Amino acid sequence: MESAARAVNLVKTYGQGDTQVSALDGVNVEFGRKAFTAIMGPSGSGKSTLMHTMAGLDSFTSGEAYIGGTALSSLSDKALTELRRDRLGFIFQSFNLVPTLTAAENITLPTDIAGRKIDRGWFDEITERLGLSNRLTHRPSELSGGQQQRVACARALVSKPEIIFGDEPTGNLDSNAGREVLSILRQAVDLDGQTVVIVTHDARAASYADRVVFLRDGQIVNEMWDPTMDAILKVMAGIER
Repeated sequence: MESAARAVNLVKTYGQGDTQVSALDGVNVEFGRKAFTAIMGPSGSGKSTLMHTMAGLDSFTSGEAYIGGTALSSLSDKALTELRRDRLGFIFQSFNLVPTLTAAENITLPTDIAGRKIDRGWFDEITERLGLSNRLTHRPSELSGGQQQRVACARALVSKPEIIFGDEPTGNLDSNAGREVLSILRQAVDLDGQTVVIVTHDARAASYADRVVFLRDGQIVNEMWDPTMDAILKVMAGIER
């Protein structure tokens, strides 16, 4: 499977000397194109750090992270900002919507900032599919949590990025809204050939993925293809012992 992103001997440390902590300890991993990958592990295992370093949101100490064929360590701060804006989509636990903008303006914001034209046909298809067509003039305060996260999903999808990264994208949602968001991400892979990578602590969320990568103490200790919720829980129970 062609690689959308990969880490090679990726190390991330905090502090120095006796107080030094390794958040990532020589991680090697690839995320295939047109696939849905979930990253799991106990608290403090390094799962969010792995995603943030591979997405160019955080620096790493040594090793390398690639988006496609682009080595992140070779990029200036400006080029890294442009890569995140132009080639990646993000969905966070906290929605990260601008409160003064409408849903439609929030969806198009990164594309507008980049000075690119919105594909109106694709915008209409995405907002229709996500059930947002009649909410586009509403501001975030007028939307439920699930609707706000669907706006965040639309914002990530509308520019057709190389990868969508999600950091606990269902963490602030009730179970019904969470299922909606996961179905949207699953559909993006199956219908649109999108690449999705999420960090989650929720076995149900991870069961929507094609593959689950498990971390402990900053290292990958297991992986699973075609995961089921029961199989994920079993692996996690072993890791957390």
